[in-house]
Amino acid sequence: MHPALWIAKTGLDAAQTDVSVVSNNLANASTIGFKKDRAVFESLLYQNINQPGGRSSADTELPSGLMLGAGSKVVATQKAHTQGNLLTTENALDLSIQGRGFFEIQQPDGSLAYTRNGQFTLNDQGNIVTPGAGFVLQPVITLPQDAQQVTISQDGEVSAQLRGQATPQVLGQLNLADFINPVGLQPIGQNLYVETAVSGAPVQGVPGLEGLGTLSQGTLETSNVNVTEELVNLIESQRLYEMNSKVISSVDQMLGQVIQQL
Repeated sequence: MHPALWIAKTGLDAAQTDVSVVSNNLANASTIGFKKDRAVFESLLYQNINQPGGRSSADTELPSGLMLGAGSKVVATQKAHTQGNLLTTENALDLSIQGRGFFEIQQPDGSLAYTRNGQFTLNDQGNIVTPGAGFVLQPVITLPQDAQQVTISQDGEVSAQLRGQATPQVLGQLNLADFINPVGLQPIGQNLYVETAVSGAPVQGVPGLEGLGTLSQGTLETSNVNVTEELVNLIESQRLYEMNSKVISSVDQMLGQVIQQL
């Protein structure tokens, strides 16, 4: 098989993967707390025919070598953990993080997951949980049935005005978790991430202290996907796919001409 056919095939595969990444970003443009991905490309191994600096004669060296590339591939996808815009909702259980950090969520198996989606609600026991699967926010905060007004401060203190009481009652303290390498977190769906070996261990703390972000009640962090930017990336990937397809077509015509002439 002509080497150019294989090289162009790797370009097609890489472009298809990039389109998948871009389409996932666009599909989650309205997902609260979503962080966009980008595909990371890398060239494949080179065939070293002539080494640069090799001897061309007794007194001269090759000024450049002859090395043929084998194409490209997508080696990774990276999350961009940049801050999204704030959406005001005035819902008491809607929280956004301004700065670094993640909410801690307990999964059904007892393990912890992490999210930037602060769109919370209550379960039948009065615990603050995620709206989709009902996973419990950590530390557990339980609201009494007679709570009339819930207040969550910037540093995570949760208090509520109870019926018949003049002074608000403190219900608990919300903490945030941060990672030395948040790009290394593994997304598992449902706006959740889990710790990996390369993300580092979670460092818990009070919002607003030790580099952690602060909480904002009644707001949500929107997706950091820039739709215009993603559409431009989609067009570039489409052009890349078309060019590699053109290479395959051209090589096929060249080989057909050779066969006809022979």
